[in-house]
Amino acid sequence: MAWLTPDAHTEAVEAAREVVLRRLDRSAAPRAALAELLTRNGTDPRVAGEVLDRLEAAGVIDDDAYAARLARTRFAEKGAARRAIADELRRKGLGERSVTAALAQIDGEDEAGAALALARKKLIATRGLDPTVRRRRAAAVLGRKGYSASVAMGAVSRAMAEEDEASREDEAAPEETGMG
Repeated sequence: MAWLTPDAHTEAVEAAREVVLRRLDRSAAPRAALAELLTRNGTDPRVAGEVLDRLEAAGVIDDDAYAARLARTRFAEKGAARRAIADELRRKGLGERSVTAALAQIDGEDEAGAALALARKKLIATRGLDPTVRRRRAAAVLGRKGYSASVAMGAVSRAMAEEDEASREDEAAPEETGMG
């Protein structure tokens, strides 16, 4: 029954499909990364394209969902700025449409709040150092996370002002005495 025996093309498609599905079992991946994996495995480009097209049509590969998930994760867990997230998404081979849609989840207010939280955290860790050193170190942390200089300096200034206000309130509060 020759009609039941797969031809070479069908076998190549099935082999490539298995490679992609094994990779996706570990974690989600963008189409570009899967295409690169198939290229490294020596898969014919036409076969790779066919497999990736089929899996994309079936919803198994979804660059938009991957980009959205990665953006949410990087922002929530690492406090990365939109610029840093966009750079990472582009490095992973995602298109501008996917990158733009993913970054739309994070607005400027969210980003400013995350920058402020990171600045506060760094200022707490550097208490006791010269204020100039503390400011520089907090701004450097924010810069490494991808925040612009204006967002970073605004967050650091606000965090330092909050700290100054809190210390003034502590000094102004009447001290408790042991009399009761």
